[in-house]
Amino acid sequence: MSFPKKGKFFPGQNGCNGGGHSDDGFFAAEIAAALNRSLGSTHAGIKTAAGWTGANERTAKNWFSGRYGPSGAHLVALARNSDEVMNAFLMMAARQDLIAATKLAGAEQAISDLLQAVRSLSGGLE
Repeated sequence: MSFPKKGKFFPGQNGCNGGGHSDDGFFAAEIAAALNRSLGSTHAGIKTAAGWTGANERTAKNWFSGRYGPSGAHLVALARNSDEVMNAFLMMAARQDLIAATKLAGAEQAISDLLQAVRSLSGGLE
């Protein structure tokens, strides 16, 4: 197989560059929206996402624009660092029950931290 005379991509199985399934655009758009909510659409946000995943900044820029979605390993790294990406993934997987569970766990931790802070204050006042 020879390289194409124009462009950087090999033709797909249907003879077109890029493309893919219609769900690919939905996935990329949802992840882009989550990244923009989480990190903003600035260059600093792109650098942060690239740092989290070890991906090239150009690749991360494509995620933020919704042109492409992250691969599996990159998606895991993004979800590990961004609650917005994790929630977007769970929504696409129709696992709203897990979103509620993660919010409940976060609330429990916040209440525990608050209770500890109140106890430390009341211990110093006596």
